[in-house]
Amino acid sequence: MVSRVLAAIMLVQVLAAWLLWHLLRTWLAPLHALLAALLLVALVRMLIVANNFHMSWRARSETPAQHGLDWRGSLRLFFGEFAASMRASSWTMLWYRPGIFIADEARGLPVLLIHGYGCNGGYWYSLRALLRQRRISHDAVDLEPMTADIDSYVEQVAQGVQRLLAATGQRELVLVGHSMGGLVGRAYLRKYGWAHVARLVTLGTPHHGTALASLGLGENARQMRRGGDWLASLNADDTKTRSRITSIWSHHDNIIAPQDSCALPGAKNIEVGGIGHVALGSDKRTLLHVLDEVLTNSTTSARLS
Repeated sequence: MVSRVLAAIMLVQVLAAWLLWHLLRTWLAPLHALLAALLLVALVRMLIVANNFHMSWRARSETPAQHGLDWRGSLRLFFGEFAASMRASSWTMLWYRPGIFIADEARGLPVLLIHGYGCNGGYWYSLRALLRQRRISHDAVDLEPMTADIDSYVEQVAQGVQRLLAATGQRELVLVGHSMGGLVGRAYLRKYGWAHVARLVTLGTPHHGTALASLGLGENARQMRRGGDWLASLNADDTKTRSRITSIWSHHDNIIAPQDSCALPGAKNIEVGGIGHVALGSDKRTLLHVLDEVLTNSTTSARLS
Protein backbone atom coordinates (compact mmCIF):
# COMPACT_ATOMS: atom_id res chain seq x y z
CA MET A 1 0.00 0.00 0.00
CA VAL A 2 2.80 2.43 0.91
CA SER A 3 4.54 1.76 -2.41
CA ARG A 4 1.32 2.54 -4.29
CA VAL A 5 0.87 5.80 -2.38
CA LEU A 6 4.49 6.78 -3.09
CA ALA A 7 4.05 5.86 -6.75
CA ALA A 8 1.00 8.13 -6.92
CA ILE A 9 2.97 10.99 -5.33
CA MET A 10 5.83 10.41 -7.77
CA LEU A 11 3.39 10.47 -10.68
CA VAL A 12 1.98 13.80 -9.49
CA GLN A 13 5.51 15.21 -9.25
CA VAL A 14 6.41 13.99 -12.75
CA LEU A 15 3.20 15.44 -14.21
CA ALA A 16 3.82 18.75 -12.42
CA ALA A 17 7.37 18.90 -13.80
CA TRP A 18 6.10 18.07 -17.30
CA LEU A 19 3.46 20.83 -17.19
CA LEU A 20 5.99 23.34 -15.87
CA TRP A 21 8.43 22.36 -18.60
CA HIS A 22 5.79 23.03 -21.26
CA LEU A 23 5.04 26.43 -19.73
CA LEU A 24 8.66 27.47 -19.21
CA ARG A 25 10.00 26.46 -22.61
CA THR A 26 8.07 29.39 -24.05
CA TRP A 27 10.71 31.64 -22.45
CA LEU A 28 13.65 29.27 -21.95
CA ALA A 29 15.64 26.77 -23.94
CA PRO A 30 14.23 23.22 -23.54
CA LEU A 31 17.08 22.02 -21.30
CA HIS A 32 16.94 25.15 -19.13
CA ALA A 33 13.16 24.83 -18.92
CA LEU A 34 13.49 21.22 -17.77
CA LEU A 35 16.03 22.14 -15.10
CA ALA A 36 13.84 25.00 -13.90
CA ALA A 37 10.78 22.72 -13.74
CA LEU A 38 12.65 20.11 -11.70
CA LEU A 39 13.95 22.83 -9.41
CA LEU A 40 10.44 24.15 -8.79
CA VAL A 41 9.19 20.68 -7.88
CA ALA A 42 12.16 20.26 -5.53
CA LEU A 43 11.37 23.64 -3.95
CA VAL A 44 7.85 22.45 -3.12
CA ARG A 45 9.34 19.43 -1.34
CA MET A 46 11.76 21.77 0.47
CA LEU A 47 8.84 23.88 1.65
CA ILE A 48 7.19 20.78 3.12
CA VAL A 49 10.38 19.90 5.02
CA ALA A 50 10.76 23.53 6.12
CA ASN A 51 7.18 23.55 7.41
CA ASN A 52 7.86 20.40 9.44
CA PHE A 53 10.86 22.09 11.03
CA HIS A 54 8.78 25.19 11.75
CA MET A 55 5.99 23.21 13.45
CA SER A 56 8.44 21.13 15.47
CA TRP A 57 10.32 24.30 16.48
CA ARG A 58 7.10 25.78 17.89
CA ALA A 59 6.63 22.72 20.13
CA ARG A 60 10.35 22.14 20.76
CA SER A 61 12.06 21.09 23.95
CA GLU A 62 15.16 22.84 25.25
CA THR A 63 18.33 22.07 23.29
CA PRO A 64 21.44 21.55 25.45
CA ALA A 65 24.38 23.82 24.68
CA GLN A 66 26.53 20.93 23.45
CA HIS A 67 23.98 20.19 20.72
CA GLY A 68 23.50 23.80 19.63
CA LEU A 69 23.89 24.60 15.92
CA ASP A 70 25.33 27.61 14.13
CA TRP A 71 24.02 28.63 10.72
CA ARG A 72 26.26 26.10 8.96
CA GLY A 73 24.99 23.30 11.17
CA SER A 74 21.42 24.42 10.59
CA LEU A 75 21.92 24.27 6.83
CA ARG A 76 23.45 20.79 7.09
CA LEU A 77 20.49 19.73 9.22
CA PHE A 78 17.93 21.03 6.74
CA PHE A 79 19.53 19.75 3.55
CA GLY A 80 20.43 16.45 5.19
CA GLU A 81 16.79 15.89 6.12
CA PHE A 82 15.60 17.05 2.70
CA ALA A 83 18.00 14.66 0.94
CA ALA A 84 17.04 11.77 3.23
CA SER A 85 13.32 12.42 2.65
CA MET A 86 13.73 12.61 -1.12
CA ARG A 87 15.87 9.47 -1.25
CA ALA A 88 13.45 7.48 0.91
CA SER A 89 10.18 8.56 -0.72
CA SER A 90 11.39 8.76 -4.32
CA TRP A 91 13.71 5.76 -4.44
CA THR A 92 14.39 3.33 -1.58
CA MET A 93 10.79 2.96 -0.40
CA LEU A 94 9.27 3.34 -3.86
CA TRP A 95 11.32 0.46 -5.33
CA TYR A 96 11.57 -1.66 -2.18
CA ARG A 97 11.24 -5.42 -2.50
CA PRO A 98 11.09 -7.50 0.71
CA GLY A 99 13.76 -10.09 1.36
CA ILE A 100 15.51 -11.73 4.28
CA PHE A 101 19.32 -11.61 4.43
CA ILE A 102 21.17 -14.55 5.95
CA ALA A 103 24.88 -13.84 6.34
CA ASP A 104 27.58 -16.44 5.75
CA GLU A 105 29.53 -16.92 8.97
CA ALA A 106 27.09 -14.53 10.60
CA ARG A 107 28.35 -12.15 13.24
CA GLY A 108 26.15 -11.43 16.25
CA LEU A 109 22.41 -11.81 16.69
CA PRO A 110 20.02 -11.30 13.79
CA VAL A 111 18.14 -8.00 13.58
CA LEU A 112 14.48 -7.41 12.77
CA LEU A 113 13.74 -3.90 11.49
CA ILE A 114 10.39 -2.16 12.11
CA HIS A 115 9.65 0.96 10.06
CA GLY A 116 7.64 3.98 11.13
CA TYR A 117 4.43 5.73 10.13
CA GLY A 118 3.79 5.97 6.39
CA CYS A 119 6.88 3.96 5.48
CA ASN A 120 7.85 0.45 4.43
CA GLY A 121 10.96 -1.71 4.72
CA GLY A 122 12.74 0.39 2.10
CA TYR A 123 13.30 3.01 4.79
CA TRP A 124 16.12 0.80 6.13
CA TYR A 125 18.20 0.84 2.94
CA SER A 126 21.30 2.38 4.56
CA LEU A 127 21.18 0.29 7.73
CA ARG A 128 20.60 -2.90 5.78
CA ALA A 129 23.67 -2.15 3.68
CA LEU A 130 25.73 -1.70 6.85
CA LEU A 131 24.36 -4.92 8.37
CA ARG A 132 25.20 -6.83 5.19
CA GLN A 133 28.71 -5.40 5.23
CA ARG A 134 29.18 -6.49 8.86
CA ARG A 135 27.74 -9.98 8.21
CA ILE A 136 24.66 -9.55 10.40
CA SER A 137 21.55 -11.46 9.32
CA HIS A 138 18.43 -9.32 9.19
CA ASP A 139 14.93 -8.84 7.87
CA ALA A 140 12.30 -6.09 7.84
CA VAL A 141 8.56 -6.16 8.42
CA ASP A 142 6.04 -4.19 6.39
CA LEU A 143 3.24 -2.91 8.61
CA GLU A 144 -0.15 -2.93 6.89
CA PRO A 145 -2.60 -1.32 6.63
CA MET A 146 -0.91 2.04 6.81
CA THR A 147 -3.37 3.74 9.20
CA ALA A 148 -4.29 0.84 11.52
CA ASP A 149 -3.98 0.91 15.29
CA ILE A 150 -0.54 0.09 16.64
CA ASP A 151 -1.55 -3.08 18.50
CA SER A 152 -2.80 -4.59 15.24
CA TYR A 153 0.80 -4.63 13.97
CA VAL A 154 2.01 -6.85 16.81
CA GLU A 155 1.13 -10.13 15.06
CA GLN A 156 3.06 -9.03 11.96
CA VAL A 157 6.11 -8.44 14.14
CA ALA A 158 5.60 -11.81 15.86
CA GLN A 159 5.56 -13.53 12.47
CA GLY A 160 8.72 -11.65 11.49
CA VAL A 161 10.45 -12.72 14.70
CA GLN A 162 9.61 -16.38 14.16
CA ARG A 163 10.58 -16.24 10.48
CA LEU A 164 13.98 -14.72 11.19
CA LEU A 165 14.76 -17.02 14.12
CA ALA A 166 13.82 -20.08 12.06
CA ALA A 167 15.97 -18.93 9.14
CA THR A 168 19.02 -18.25 11.30
CA GLY A 169 18.68 -20.99 13.90
CA GLN A 170 19.07 -18.43 16.68
CA ARG A 171 17.07 -18.23 19.91
CA GLU A 172 17.18 -14.42 20.22
CA LEU A 173 17.33 -11.36 18.04
CA VAL A 174 17.50 -7.57 18.31
CA LEU A 175 14.52 -5.42 17.39
CA VAL A 176 15.22 -2.02 15.82
CA GLY A 177 12.32 0.39 15.30
CA HIS A 178 12.16 3.86 13.80
CA SER A 179 9.56 6.37 15.04
CA MET A 180 6.22 4.53 15.36
CA GLY A 181 8.15 1.29 14.80
CA GLY A 182 9.70 1.67 18.25
CA LEU A 183 6.21 1.81 19.77
CA VAL A 184 5.22 -1.25 17.76
CA GLY A 185 8.28 -3.03 19.21
CA ARG A 186 7.25 -2.10 22.74
CA ALA A 187 3.68 -3.25 22.05
CA TYR A 188 5.05 -6.58 20.82
CA LEU A 189 7.11 -6.98 24.01
CA ARG A 190 4.10 -6.09 26.14
CA LYS A 191 2.19 -9.01 24.61
CA TYR A 192 4.91 -11.60 24.00
CA GLY A 193 7.64 -10.65 26.45
CA TRP A 194 11.42 -10.89 26.03
CA ALA A 195 11.82 -14.63 25.47
CA HIS A 196 13.18 -14.13 21.93
CA VAL A 197 14.43 -10.54 22.13
CA ALA A 198 17.82 -9.50 23.53
CA ARG A 199 17.25 -5.78 23.09
CA LEU A 200 14.96 -3.19 21.54
CA VAL A 201 16.64 -0.18 19.88
CA THR A 202 14.40 2.76 18.95
CA LEU A 203 15.26 5.67 16.66
CA GLY A 204 13.32 8.91 17.00
CA THR A 205 10.40 7.16 18.70
CA PRO A 206 7.72 9.37 20.35
CA HIS A 207 7.58 7.43 23.60
CA HIS A 208 5.52 10.26 25.09
CA GLY A 209 3.82 11.42 21.90
CA THR A 210 4.36 14.22 19.43
CA ALA A 211 2.48 17.43 18.75
CA LEU A 212 2.63 16.75 15.00
CA ALA A 213 0.62 13.51 15.33
CA SER A 214 -2.57 15.59 15.23
CA LEU A 215 -1.85 16.16 11.53
CA GLY A 216 -1.65 12.46 10.71
CA LEU A 217 -4.40 10.17 9.44
CA GLY A 218 -5.49 6.96 11.09
CA GLU A 219 -5.79 5.37 14.49
CA ASN A 220 -2.01 4.98 14.83
CA ALA A 221 -1.52 8.72 14.41
CA ARG A 222 -4.17 9.38 17.06
CA GLN A 223 -2.41 6.99 19.44
CA MET A 224 0.83 8.97 19.06
CA ARG A 225 -0.68 12.25 20.24
CA ARG A 226 0.65 13.63 23.48
CA GLY A 227 -1.42 12.85 26.55
CA GLY A 228 -3.29 9.99 24.89
CA ASP A 229 -4.62 6.93 26.71
CA TRP A 230 -2.79 4.39 24.56
CA LEU A 231 0.66 5.82 25.29
CA ALA A 232 -0.20 6.21 28.97
CA SER A 233 -1.11 2.53 29.13
CA LEU A 234 2.04 1.44 27.29
CA ASN A 235 4.26 3.57 29.50
CA ALA A 236 2.68 2.11 32.62
CA ASP A 237 3.17 -1.49 31.49
CA ASP A 238 6.91 -1.80 30.77
CA THR A 239 8.64 0.21 33.50
CA LYS A 240 10.42 -2.88 34.86
CA THR A 241 12.03 -3.95 31.57
CA ARG A 242 13.29 -0.66 30.15
CA SER A 243 16.91 -1.45 31.00
CA ARG A 244 16.79 -3.63 27.86
CA ILE A 245 15.68 -0.73 25.65
CA THR A 246 17.94 1.81 23.94
CA SER A 247 16.39 5.05 22.70
CA ILE A 248 18.45 7.00 20.16
CA TRP A 249 17.02 10.44 19.44
CA SER A 250 17.88 13.85 18.06
CA HIS A 251 17.45 17.26 19.67
CA HIS A 252 16.64 18.53 16.16
CA ASP A 253 13.99 16.01 15.19
CA ASN A 254 11.51 17.75 12.89
CA ILE A 255 8.61 15.31 13.42
CA ILE A 256 8.81 14.43 17.11
CA ALA A 257 8.12 17.52 19.20
CA PRO A 258 8.95 18.18 21.90
CA GLN A 259 12.06 16.28 20.98
CA ASP A 260 12.71 15.00 24.50
CA SER A 261 9.48 13.01 24.15
CA CYS A 262 11.86 10.36 22.79
CA ALA A 263 13.67 10.11 26.13
CA LEU A 264 12.49 7.00 27.97
CA PRO A 265 13.14 6.89 31.73
CA GLY A 266 14.87 3.69 32.77
CA ALA A 267 16.15 2.98 29.27
CA LYS A 268 19.57 3.68 27.81
CA ASN A 269 19.14 7.06 26.12
CA ILE A 270 21.58 8.19 23.41
CA GLU A 271 21.13 11.85 22.46
CA VAL A 272 22.42 13.27 19.18
CA GLY A 273 22.11 16.64 17.49
CA GLY A 274 21.94 18.06 14.00
CA ILE A 275 19.95 15.12 12.55
CA GLY A 276 16.37 15.24 11.29
CA HIS A 277 13.69 12.58 11.72
CA VAL A 278 13.99 10.72 8.41
CA ALA A 279 17.78 11.16 8.36
CA LEU A 280 18.09 9.19 11.60
CA GLY A 281 17.87 6.01 9.52
CA SER A 282 20.76 6.90 7.21
CA ASP A 283 23.08 9.23 9.15
CA LYS A 284 26.43 7.51 9.82
CA ARG A 285 26.44 8.62 13.45
CA THR A 286 23.14 6.98 14.32
CA LEU A 287 23.88 3.89 12.23
CA LEU A 288 27.09 3.32 14.20
CA HIS A 289 25.16 3.70 17.46
CA VAL A 290 22.68 1.07 16.28
CA LEU A 291 25.48 -1.25 15.18
CA ASP A 292 27.19 -0.86 18.54
CA GLU A 293 23.97 -1.75 20.38
CA VAL A 294 23.44 -4.80 18.18
CA LEU A 295 26.96 -6.14 18.59
CA THR A 296 27.17 -5.34 22.32
CA ASN A 297 23.98 -7.22 23.05
CA SER A 298 25.02 -10.07 20.78
CA THR A 299 28.18 -10.47 22.92
CA THR A 300 26.19 -10.29 26.14
CA SER A 301 23.70 -12.86 24.88
CA ALA A 302 26.51 -15.22 23.90
CA ARG A 303 28.02 -15.00 27.39
CA LEU A 304 24.70 -15.75 29.06
CA SER A 305 23.79 -18.71 26.83
